[in-house]
Amino acid sequence: MIFLNIGSNLNSVYGDRFCNIKQAINLLSFIKIKKISSFYETPSYPNKKNPKFLNIAVKLATNLAPIEFLKKIKIIEKKMGRIKKSLNEPRICDIDIIDFRGINIKNKILQLPHPRLHTRNFVLYPLKEIEPNWIHPIFNKNIDFFLNKLNNTERMEITRINKNVIIC
Repeated sequence: MIFLNIGSNLNSVYGDRFCNIKQAINLLSFIKIKKISSFYETPSYPNKKNPKFLNIAVKLATNLAPIEFLKKIKIIEKKMGRIKKSLNEPRICDIDIIDFRGINIKNKILQLPHPRLHTRNFVLYPLKEIEPNWIHPIFNKNIDFFLNKLNNTERMEITRINKNVIIC
């Protein structure tokens, strides 16, 4: 299986953060979506003065190779209006490949699994919701191990929003 994390903390021509994420899902029509988590809200990192982020996890299947899949994701981000200026800036749409069939890749274009996934509450909580028995492909530890490593602030600053993405 393949797992994505999709986030947004800006409004766009598509609407608010919820609409941006729903639009990104609609643009993923070339893949088979298996499961989508609830929305989770967290402060922006590292500048908490920026608008809060919404994130979801997506479980999917595709026959595309990892690099080919990444290229399609980058096209979606661009189509959504993402412009990369600096690291950790507010953005309309951010799509990260979290895990791609357990493959381990590290090159200039792509690193799999995502190198910081195990330290990010906004990745771990939605992933736990849709894949409670997920095992990290490199560390060979289950998701609960990483959730238990989060500090109190990281646990307290994430909120599950009682709203789901509906696939049309």
